[in-house]
Order: sequence, then C-alpha cells, then structure tokens
Amino acid sequence: MSARQYTHYIDGRFDGKETSYVDRNSPATGEMVARFASGEPADMDRAVAAARAAFDNGPWPQMSGMERAAMLNKYADLVHDNFDKLVRIEVEEVGKPIRFARGDIGGVVGLIRYAASLAMQMSGTTYTNLGAQKTALLMREPIGVVGLITPWNFPALILMQKVPFALAAGCTVVVKPSEFTSGSAFELAALATAAGIPEGVLNVVSGKGSVVGKALTQNPGIDFISFTGSTRTGQTVIEDSAKNVVKTSMELGGKSANIVFADADLDAAVDGALMGVFFNNGECCVSGSRLFVQSSVADEFVKRVAERSARLKVGNPFDEDTDIGAMIDEKHFSKVLAFVKSAVAEGAQLLTGGHAVEPSQGNFVQATVFDRVTPSMTIFKEEIFGPVLSVTRFETLDEVVGLANDSVYGLSNYVWSKNIDTVMTMAKKLKSGWVQANTIIDGAPQLPLTGVKGSGFGYEMGQAGFEEFTQLKTLFIHTGPRQPVFSQ
Repeated sequence: MSARQYTHYIDGRFDGKETSYVDRNSPATGEMVARFASGEPADMDRAVAAARAAFDNGPWPQMSGMERAAMLNKYADLVHDNFDKLVRIEVEEVGKPIRFARGDIGGVVGLIRYAASLAMQMSGTTYTNLGAQKTALLMREPIGVVGLITPWNFPALILMQKVPFALAAGCTVVVKPSEFTSGSAFELAALATAAGIPEGVLNVVSGKGSVVGKALTQNPGIDFISFTGSTRTGQTVIEDSAKNVVKTSMELGGKSANIVFADADLDAAVDGALMGVFFNNGECCVSGSRLFVQSSVADEFVKRVAERSARLKVGNPFDEDTDIGAMIDEKHFSKVLAFVKSAVAEGAQLLTGGHAVEPSQGNFVQATVFDRVTPSMTIFKEEIFGPVLSVTRFETLDEVVGLANDSVYGLSNYVWSKNIDTVMTMAKKLKSGWVQANTIIDGAPQLPLTGVKGSGFGYEMGQAGFEEFTQLKTLFIHTGPRQPVFSQ
C-alpha cells in the first residue's frame, strides 16, 4: 500500500509546494500510511491571507443563509459519498477500531446537515419599546476569520464540530490539524470546494503545533480561535492569542466520573462502564475513567466489569470484532503504561490487564481495571487517555458528589440511577458542563458541549456552538425630529 501524501490546502487547492514532510506510521502496524507537509510560519500566513481575502472581499459572508445551507447540504452529500475512504483514513492514522470510525464519519454527516439548518435561522432581535421615535436592532454577523486547532483522537468528528458551524455563520476558516492525523482534514477541505464552497473559505495547513500552530494563534488576521486539546496546550494558545486580543474557545481535558447507584439498571451500567473507558481506545476527553460504585452492589458489579473487560479484543483496528485498537504513538503508549505502573506502586488493586499486548508491532495496551482507588492516587487525578479504569466505592450521594468534584477538570459526568430525584440532584451538584444519565458518551448535534474549571470554556455544537462564530452589532435608530441637547 502506497502512503497518501498531502501538501497544504490553501485558497481552494493543494498548493503542491516543495516542502519537507511529517511521515505518519500506523500505530497498529508501524507501516507508513501518510505524509503531511511540514509547514512553516509563511505557509500559515498564506492561508490566513486567503481566508482574510475570502471574508473581506469574497461572496461567502454576503450569501443568504439559504444559499450557504444549500452548499453545506451538498457538502454533507459528498462526505457521505466518500464515507468508506474517510473511515479508512481514520483507522489508519488513529488506530481506532473500524466500527467506531464508521460512527465518527456518520456523525460528521449529521453535524454538517444540522449546521446547514442553522444557517437558515441566523437572526437578530428588534426592540420597539424603547420610547417614542426610538428603535434598536441587534444584528448577528459572522465573527470573521477563525482559526481551528484540532486534536488527533477524533480528527474528522471534532473538526466537524467546528467547521460547518463556522461556515454556516458566514465565517472563513484556517485549520491546523494534529500532525499525527491530518489526512481527514485535507480530504474534508477538498470536498468542501467540490461542493461549491468558494476558494479561500476553508484552508488547511499541517505541521508542528510549535511552528504553524503558534503562527496561527499569533496571526493578526485571525478574529477567533477555537481549540480542542490538552489543558496545558490550551493555556499556551490563550497566552499567544492574547497579544492580538482575540476571542478564544477552549475544549480541554477531562477526568469524568461515571457514578453507579445501587438502584440502577446494573446490566446497562456494566456495559456503560466498559463503553465509558474503552471507547476509542480510551483516548477520549469525555471518557468515564473514574468509576464510582455504591458499596452495597460494588463487589458483584466490579467483578462483572473486570470479567467483561478481560474478554475485550485488543488488536487489528480493521478487524470488525476489535474492541480496542492502538495507542496513537509510542510515546503515548509508554505514558499509559507508566500510569499503570504508578497505580500498582501506590496500592491500587489490579483486577485485569495492566500490560502491553505481546507480541505486537503496534502500540497495544490491554483493557485494564483497578479497584480500591483512592483520591490520593495518581490515576484518580491525572487524565490517562488510555484503556485504564479506576474504581472507587462510595456510600452516600453527598460523598460521591465530593469525590466526583474533586478534580481540576469539569468536562463531563455520568449518573446511573432509576430514581429521577437522584438524577436531578446529581445533575445540579456535579461541576461539569455535561451530565448524562443512564447512558454514556452519547449526544446529538443539537446539544452543546462545554467545560468548566480546567476543562475550558465556550461551546461546540448546538445553537450555542453556532453563536460562538457570530457577534452582535447594535443599531440604535432615532426617527423624526430630534430635540437639540445644547441651546448654543
């Protein structure tokens, strides 16, 4: 199999510029699957200039919402037509199981179609009760040129939690994808042009974050930056963008609590415990990696979780039966195993897993479950981003609220209970932007995602996510004769 090769996508075309490349090897096989242009600041400057020209002088921001919606729906059609190709790219570059990659690309199509509907609904507000001869209009307008920085774990899905909403609002876009998983960003940009979206509206520059990512966040031509990634990198993005006083939105790390009460549907909750931490190889910012189980049912429940975890299939991500694929690269693979080692050293009880899958050329880690984890342990506090579950027992609702909120993060939490009073009380007490009950890592394009505390701020998806890419302008109108203020 020959490796795919991409140069930067600027002003509606691959620029074909001679450059150095970042080679992407499959995390599952070690085989090179793609080569991405390794950009320089000048490349990012060209992309921002193209997006700036398309916004300031091009037709896209001036089109009606109906026209933008029609192009976005055609875009969704083309993504659907290229479904299998995009799925293969996600599997090759990320190492995720193919059945989860299919879910990602299906989600991409849904996100674009929902964003198209919002393009037709963009509206302002009129105030007619301000007094005689006074009327005010709040006009909603596209915010301008937006810079998007996306991570490696959901390259297509997270990109499309941003791009179609920005386009629906009338913005133009420059994308800096992860240097590990840039393929889908390039393919999706080319499909946008094929759908009729004008040149310069969607641009992609690949390369290292320390080079082209920094060039994007510091470029004075950018009006808004939306970032998804680690909390540490997010802090750097905020600092860099502050030099130009640019609005930012941050979707950062998480350490979610997955809380099981004794009155829950325990069969569903066992399945939810596995889904919560092993979905997407555990490389998921909303992973339910901290499992809290009420003591009266804990022994049997944890036993069932461990037994099922031990039966999960780890390996070839193209195998339809694979449950857990490969860690993104060798460095992250080693980091996950280091967390496992620290948990053993700190006294957590290893129930299953805890090792690399041998023999293997890929970065495979067994499904791992630790019991008797306490708040002082590293795996309770740190975001592992791998297939490692920590279990902590609790007695009362108030106790588990304190344990769940004992985190610098606040992205998501999950509650399992048949009691609506318990569900509603937990939803109010848990400090996170997202709470789900009797399901896990679920959702829809209409529902916004946000974080609190170290998990960030701003919104993605939903009406709120769409409005992130807009700004309000107030027009105050006086009609008829106006009384003078000064008599002289």
